[in-house]
Amino acid sequence: MIFKVYYQESIKEVPVRENTKTLFIEGESVRDVRSKIADRGFNVEFVREVKGAYLEYEQQNEDYKVLEIG
Repeated sequence: MIFKVYYQESIKEVPVRENTKTLFIEGESVRDVRSKIADRGFNVEFVREVKGAYLEYEQQNEDYKVLEIG
């Protein structure tokens, strides 16, 4: 499954919509995704599964790239 993660770059940052970044990552569940990026120091706001028409829409964006963690 593909998940979209909304985050701030630093765990110390207060979430501000204008500063929120996103990334896409493959995982089995929200918990799996959070554990994969736990060591990066992100302040994760929200993790959402992306599928169907929503995934197709996101894939059309030139910035779409699935983060490889392994």
